[in-house]
Amino acid sequence: MAETPSTMLPLGTKAPDFSLPDTRTEKNISLQDVKSDIATVIMFICNHCPYVKHIQTKLVEVAKKYQAKKISFVAISSNDAKNYPADGPHEMRHEAELHHYTFPYLYDESQAVAKAYHAACTPDFFVFDKNLACVYRGRFDESTPGNGALVTGNELSAALDAILSGKMINAEQKPSVGCNIKWKKI
Repeated sequence: MAETPSTMLPLGTKAPDFSLPDTRTEKNISLQDVKSDIATVIMFICNHCPYVKHIQTKLVEVAKKYQAKKISFVAISSNDAKNYPADGPHEMRHEAELHHYTFPYLYDESQAVAKAYHAACTPDFFVFDKNLACVYRGRFDESTPGNGALVTGNELSAALDAILSGKMINAEQKPSVGCNIKWKKI
């Protein structure tokens, strides 16, 4: 496991479009299908990463809370499933069902979407406003496996609360840290 920070996509960047298969429905879902008129959270996660596992329960809780407020969530896995079979589409479907994901869990087999978003690690979080401009990118909270900090989701939640209340999101945003995306070898 190589601890990798997120690259911090520049604020204001327009969300790159995508159309990827949802591992539960096997139907392609596009950015336009999941876009919210309030905010859209795009998360790069995977099945086996200990950083994702560490926040997984709270992540589902936070997603449910804000989905009830009309903010949409979508998770994408871009890992090379050939060399990391635990991150393949069948296993993704099982993981989503096991942990009661309330959001689509899409598979980016070509890795083009991860590259378009400059995603570097799992988990990596991006929040886009109603116009699909990036207003938050970075970490869920300060907790990582072994650092003793409580998993709260407070940093992502603070950004979403600011959007809901019409306030500016704090521009001081810290990168997520996690496992590097498992890129295909060329």
